[in-house]
Amino acid sequence: MRALLTSQAARRALRPIVELIDQRIERQVRRAVGNTGGKSIGGTTGNTKAEAVQQELDKLRSRQRPLELFFDGTGRGASRLPSASHLNRAIEELAQVTGDKNGAERNVAQAFRLLIALEALGVGRIAGGTMNIVGKLSAVPLLDPPNDEILEIGTLYGMFGAALIRMMERAGRDPRLTIVDPLAGTQLQPGATMGDDASGTPVRGAAVRTNLSLAGAAGAAARIQQGFSEDPEVRALVSDRSYGVIIVDGDHSAAGVAADLEWAEQIVAPGGIVVLDDFGHPKWPGIKEAFEKHMATDTRFTFLGQVAHSGYLRASV
Repeated sequence: MRALLTSQAARRALRPIVELIDQRIERQVRRAVGNTGGKSIGGTTGNTKAEAVQQELDKLRSRQRPLELFFDGTGRGASRLPSASHLNRAIEELAQVTGDKNGAERNVAQAFRLLIALEALGVGRIAGGTMNIVGKLSAVPLLDPPNDEILEIGTLYGMFGAALIRMMERAGRDPRLTIVDPLAGTQLQPGATMGDDASGTPVRGAAVRTNLSLAGAAGAAARIQQGFSEDPEVRALVSDRSYGVIIVDGDHSAAGVAADLEWAEQIVAPGGIVVLDDFGHPKWPGIKEAFEKHMATDTRFTFLGQVAHSGYLRASV
């Protein structure tokens, strides 16, 4: 626990809060010392007053741990306290991709609050960095997909799907979610050793259903197809409709992403949105490699832009 409290990640995450507390207390110290000039007032010297204020500062600092529990990476692997520069950049990128500056700022604020709330209430976590998650949740409703059918390829614990349902409902939509995931107990990625999840929760259908229930009736009605998106039988079972939104967040290898893009060409609705997760992330170069090769073909897709580490495509009408 001591190592956690003194870790660089924890210090970075809580630095803005601690700095505000320090500034406030320092102002009180200067005011107290300035008023007394070190002289005795009612039997209390300026130094004694400063010591009392310092004790108050120490008490406030001792209470910072509950804030860490809300925002640090404990139990999810990534801090949820982005810097102002990261937030502002995401808003700017979102405004460029969607053409809606006011909506971008509003949706980012709502999606951030939703992320914190769902991870506090749910089982497991939402995979990815804070701004990547917030960007996807914000962008999809603003891009105004042609219908409310959503396909999520790769869900982990289902919590992102629940969050996207809620963001779509906030935009006045009627989302209907279909999930494809192997639900194999742990997160799977070819060529990568993922290890035990930071949340300590096995990846299984029961966890997904629990998290989807947080999204109410639409979450409870979500379809879950266990299996891999490259499996012809899996594809046949969920290719019964055209999807307004397809989230590609499964196999991150170049071959896996290429296969998912090929499938998306067939099942996305005219004007539909395809989201490539971890687009441009240095850890997953295969995603952008597959994208570039696919875009060199006779594709239906137009690249709209990037927000954080997600790329956005729109199918031709």
